[in-house]
Amino acid sequence: MQLSNVMRRLAGTGTSVEFRAYDGSRCGPPDAAVRLDIRNPRALTYLVTSSGELGLARAYVSGDLGIEGDLYDALRALANNQIGQLSWPERWEVLRSVGVKTLRPVAPPPEEVRVRRWRPRSKATDKKAISHHYDVSNRFYEWVLGPSMAYTCAVFPRPDATLEEAQAEKFDLVCRKLALRPGMRLLDVGCGWGGMVLHATRHYGVRALGVTLSRQQAEWAQKAIADAGLSDHAEVRWGDYRDVAETGFDAVSSIGLTEHIGLRQLPAYFRFLHTKLRPQGRLLNHCIMRPTTRERARAGAFISRYVFPNGELEGLGTIVAAMQDNGFEVRHEENLREHYAKTLAAWCANLDAHWDEAVREVGVGTARVWLLYMAGSRLGFERNSIQLHQVLGVKTVDGQAAFPLRPDW
Repeated sequence: MQLSNVMRRLAGTGTSVEFRAYDGSRCGPPDAAVRLDIRNPRALTYLVTSSGELGLARAYVSGDLGIEGDLYDALRALANNQIGQLSWPERWEVLRSVGVKTLRPVAPPPEEVRVRRWRPRSKATDKKAISHHYDVSNRFYEWVLGPSMAYTCAVFPRPDATLEEAQAEKFDLVCRKLALRPGMRLLDVGCGWGGMVLHATRHYGVRALGVTLSRQQAEWAQKAIADAGLSDHAEVRWGDYRDVAETGFDAVSSIGLTEHIGLRQLPAYFRFLHTKLRPQGRLLNHCIMRPTTRERARAGAFISRYVFPNGELEGLGTIVAAMQDNGFEVRHEENLREHYAKTLAAWCANLDAHWDEAVREVGVGTARVWLLYMAGSRLGFERNSIQLHQVLGVKTVDGQAAFPLRPDW
C-alpha cells in the first residue's frame, strides 16, 4: 500500500500541508507553503506509536521527519488536523497497512530525557533539571536571546518595539511594581543571566542579590556584573534559593522560577520568600500559567522529556491562593500572554538567523528541540492554552501595605 493513503488517515481531510513519503507517494496540496517529508519507516513508527506531540517531536528531532517552510506555520496548520491524534483502533489499522515491522520498538532520540513520574523533588533533582535546560551553552543562548540574555517574557511598550526594548521594559516594569529606590535591597530568585539584577542596580541604585542553579548562568552573570563595574552593588550566586541566609530584603523578584517549583512545593516556596522580606516588602511573581485551575500541572510529554524535566504549570487561582495562604496580600496581577507570543517569535527569528552556528555549537538535535519548543510555545500563547501572569504581593503589617491608592507604575 502506498503511504499516501496512510498519510491521508494521519492528516485528515482538508489539510493545508503537503505530505511526501520515502516511497514516492504524496498527498495534500502541491503548492502548500509547508511540506512534511516522512523520510523513512522510523518516522512513521514515531508518528503512529507515540501519542500526539511526542510522536511528532521524536520524528522531527531525530531528523526522520523533515519540515520545509516555517516551523511555526507548520505547527499552526497541523493543530487543526488529526495527525498524531488517531484513536488506538485507527492506529492499529494504520499499522496493519504498513506492516508489522512498524510495531517494533524504536529508541527515542538521544536528546530525550527519561521521565520518572513519581520521583520526589529535592535540591539535587531540581539542580539536575535546571542544568538540563540552562547549561546548554551560553553562546547558544546569546544567539537566541540577544544582548539582554533575558529568557523570560518581554513587555512590548508598542507593537513595533525591538526585543531589546521590550526586555528592558519588562525589567523596568518589575522595578516599578516593586517600588525600588536607591539603597534598597533586592533578592532575585532564579535570576538567570542576571538581567534583573543588572537593570535594578544600574537604573534604580539598589543592592541586588541574584541566585541561580545553573552554573553557566552564574558564570556569565558574574562576568557581566564585573564588566559593568557593579560588583560593589550586585552579586549573582550559583546555588539554591533556599540556601540564601540573608533576610530583610525590601523586595523579591521571581521571574520565571515558579514553573520549576512544583504544585506541592508552592506553599513552602511562598512561605520562604515571605521570610526574606522586611515588613511591607513586596514580591513580584512572573511565571507561565495554565488558563484554568482544572488542568493538570505536569507539563506535556514533549516539554517534560525534552525541555523542562519536572516542569509544572498551575492556574492563576492556584498561584494567588498559595500567595494569600502564606502571608502575602495580593495587590495586582496582569496577563501578558500576547507579549510572550511576540517574544517567542523574536527568539525563533534569532535562532533561524544563527542556525548554522547553533548547530555547530549544540548539535542539530538540540537546535531542533529548541526551535520546536519555542515555535510550539508561541502557538500556545496565541491560542490561550498557556498564559503569562505577573502577580504582585506585599508582606503587610497590621493591615499596613504602604501602597498608593492607585497603581503608580
